[in-house]
Amino acid sequence: MPFVESSIAIKEIPEKVYNLAKKMEDFPNYMPDVKEVSLIEKCKNYTVTNWVTEVEGTAITWKEKEIFDDVNFIIDYKLLEGDLEKFEGKWKFEPFEGGTRVTLNVDYDFGVPAIEEVMGPTLKKKLEENCKMMLSSLKKKIES
Repeated sequence: MPFVESSIAIKEIPEKVYNLAKKMEDFPNYMPDVKEVSLIEKCKNYTVTNWVTEVEGTAITWKEKEIFDDVNFIIDYKLLEGDLEKFEGKWKFEPFEGGTRVTLNVDYDFGVPAIEEVMGPTLKKKLEENCKMMLSSLKKKIES
């Protein structure tokens, strides 16, 4: 299965960055490729959300569950249904040089071997770019 991981340093304490990232329904306000995040269910340690993102002009939609570890500042997420066969990963928020190192990883499978064979490297590059966009947008939002 393809896997991508990106990280960024942010000049703010982990708790504040983590709490901002937990408000995923606000992502469309400051992340250009995230078109919509709708909150479906919210409990103390998890949410269920619907997502619409755009990659190269193509909308990708899915529903996922996010599980929050408020002690270790980790968000695990997993696809419940949507355009991909598999889409899961983790956000980690760790102390780093007076701020926070945020790491985002994604383990995914498009579920169509023919598409993966032909478009796999291009799609992986686009997903890497999307992860970096999300991290840099989070950094810009919290540091501004």
